[in-house]
Amino acid sequence: MLNVFARVQVNRVTEPVGRWLVARGVAPDVVTVIGTVGSVAAALWFLPRGELFLGALVVTLFVLLDLVDGAMARARGFSTPFGAVLDSTCDRVADGALFAGLTWWCLGVGGERPLGVAALLCLVAGQLVSYIKARAEGAGLSADGGLVERAERLIVALVGAGLHGLGVPYALHVALWLLALASVWTVGQRIVAVYRSARDAGHLPPDAAPPDPAPPDPAQNP
Repeated sequence: MLNVFARVQVNRVTEPVGRWLVARGVAPDVVTVIGTVGSVAAALWFLPRGELFLGALVVTLFVLLDLVDGAMARARGFSTPFGAVLDSTCDRVADGALFAGLTWWCLGVGGERPLGVAALLCLVAGQLVSYIKARAEGAGLSADGGLVERAERLIVALVGAGLHGLGVPYALHVALWLLALASVWTVGQRIVAVYRSARDAGHLPPDAAPPDPAPPDPAQNP
């Protein structure tokens, strides 16, 4: 949802930065890799150690680079298929590291095993949300939208972790459980979207709609 409502406002900030970097010969793919490596390192270093506020802050800074690489591609005037695949792959890696770090903390020094279940649900369901869309588009179908997409998942998880690190009670519990439920719901929404897209495109299973009866053969009429 945020991808629709916040895109214009975000672009006002990222577009000048993207043009500045492109003018100095920086490639978007380099920014993508730097952002991913930084976010993964921060998530797996700070979060499992219980440094939730600092971890959330550093991960947020590196995740913001994901917005800049798109602006750089637009400033450059073209994007490449490799860059698109690299960007999507790095997004999945960064998301996985964030929720893996939170799960690690829950099952380790945090001593929050039930909350670890919520973090694992966020990890798996979040990957499925992105996979369903990619698989559907590869099949020529559509699976856009849903209650929580990548932007919402990151914001809720990072805000919850940061507030918990500042001592706000149950901030991470509320964030992860709500996000887990919303992510599972979004998986269902995207499955339904794929089904509707397939139906609209005429790709229905054999028993979904009976075939039209064959017209009578004039040669068989007396």
